Amino acid sequence: MHEKNKISIVIPVYNEAGNLNTLYGRLTAVLNQQHKDYELVFVDDGSTDDSLKILEQLNQKDHKVKIISFSRNFGHMIALSAGLDHAQGDAVITMDADLQHPPETIPQLIKEWEKGAEVVTTIRKHTKGVGAAKNITAGFFYWLINKIGKIKLPANSADFRLLDHQVVESLKQIKERSRFLRGLISWVGFKQVFVEYDAEERTTGQTKYTFSRMFSFAIDGITSFSTFPLRLASYLGLFTAFISFLYILYAIYIRVFTNQAIAGWTSVLVAVLFIGGIQLIFLGIIGEYLGRVFEETKQRPLYIIKKQIGF
Repeated sequence: MHEKNKISIVIPVYNEAGNLNTLYGRLTAVLNQQHKDYELVFVDDGSTDDSLKILEQLNQKDHKVKIISFSRNFGHMIALSAGLDHAQGDAVITMDADLQHPPETIPQLIKEWEKGAEVVTTIRKHTKGVGAAKNITAGFFYWLINKIGKIKLPANSADFRLLDHQVVESLKQIKERSRFLRGLISWVGFKQVFVEYDAEERTTGQTKYTFSRMFSFAIDGITSFSTFPLRLASYLGLFTAFISFLYILYAIYIRVFTNQAIAGWTSVLVAVLFIGGIQLIFLGIIGEYLGRVFEETKQRPLYIIKKQIGF
């Protein structure tokens, strides 16, 4: 039986120069106590600061540090995917470089894996420095995708997780561009357990997940695993047609059986604007799905590597 001996840590990096040395120190302190071979796979996602320079310095003093440098910024999900493509461990742990994913939780992930879990997903109990608005919107997103999607995601799950080699090989077969890895990992299946942790507050740099990026992330998640928004257009269309039919019957009744006149232009204008607005909304939804089909059919590579170091 193959002994589970090597751990790969995959870390996307985008303008995290202020965190990398601290992260490296904490990671090596934890991993050196595990009595396992390991590698640190950093994916530089087109950083414009000194992140790549610092990573190269770390590689010069430690051969376990490996670097993938993109030709430009391709995005967090793509960087994670590139790390999974190149990781050589029996298990792969993905985590962020901003120190909000505490390396000290890694031994617990490895322990669950050695007990038989194939996916060990972390759940944030609390995130320091995060306001109520973000917690509410995140909670709503998880509730919505679990209601309308074909996957089940626990609330506050993070991209800090351990994946068995077999799970990684399954994910490598998926080539879609609009990647929502949390959903894909749920979709491929396998035995999954959960570990809770407290997310630390970012000490340096700025979050890369602005409101617009979070919104795009949510749209990717919903459109990747649910056609409900398209079906909703049909439901709303049927409902609007039914209401319109009732109004037609009412208008006929007023015209034939009474001497009253249907009230003037205000009601007509409101109805036209309402229906027009609904049509534009669903044209936009159809456009989102059509745009994703367009991106997939071009068959461009997911990422372009400018430099690889340590492989």
